[in-house]
Amino acid sequence: MRRACEIVLDTQERSTLEKWSKGRMTPVRVMLRAKIVLLAATGMENKEIAVELGIGRDTAGQWRRRFSERRLAGLVKDAPRSGRKPTRREETTRVIVERTTQTKPANATHWSTRTLAKELGVSPSMVQRVWQANGLKPHRVKTFKVSNDKQFVEKMQDIIGLYLNPPEHALVLCADEKSQIQALDRTQPGLPIKKGRCGTMTHDYKRNMIYL
Repeated sequence: MRRACEIVLDTQERSTLEKWSKGRMTPVRVMLRAKIVLLAATGMENKEIAVELGIGRDTAGQWRRRFSERRLAGLVKDAPRSGRKPTRREETTRVIVERTTQTKPANATHWSTRTLAKELGVSPSMVQRVWQANGLKPHRVKTFKVSNDKQFVEKMQDIIGLYLNPPEHALVLCADEKSQIQALDRTQPGLPIKKGRCGTMTHDYKRNMIYL
C-alpha cells in the first residue's frame, strides 16, 4: 500500500505554519493548508487529517505533496491551471465596458445590470462583475460647472463684493431656481463614464422656450 510522504518541519517552517493556521488576516484557503501540513508533521495519515478537519482525503493528500515538493511557497500560490485562455469572456468583458461607457439605452438615462444583460445576451451577474472590476457605476452622476463667460471673474467679484459690503440701508436678496428640476438640455456637455469615474453633467441647464 502506498504511504503518504513524510513531513518534517524545521523551526522556521513550523513557526510560519502555526502563525498562518491561527492568524486572523490569513486567507481561509492558506489557513486550511497550514493546518493540513501541521497535522501531517505529527505523523497523521491523510484519512485521519481528513476526518480531523472535515475535508476530503484527496485534499489532504494534495497539500501534503505540494508542501513536500515546494515547501511554504507551495501553500501560498495556487498551481497554474491548464486549459485554453478564456478569449470569449475577455471579448464579452470588452463589449460590456464599451456599451456601458459609450452608449445609453433608448428609453433610459443609463444602463442597469438587467437591461444591459438583456441587450447583450449575458447574465446580470456577469455585467455586475465587470462593472465592479472596472470601477463603473452608471447610476451615479456628479455635477460640475465651468463658466465660458469671458467676464466671469469681474461678475463674480461684483456679486461677492455686494454680499461682503452691501450698500448702506440696503437689503440684498438672491433668487434662484431649484437645481433638482429636470431640464431638457444642460448648458455644457458632460464627460463620459470611464474606469474609476462616474459620468458628469453640469448642475445648471438651458430652458427651451416655445413661443405660440
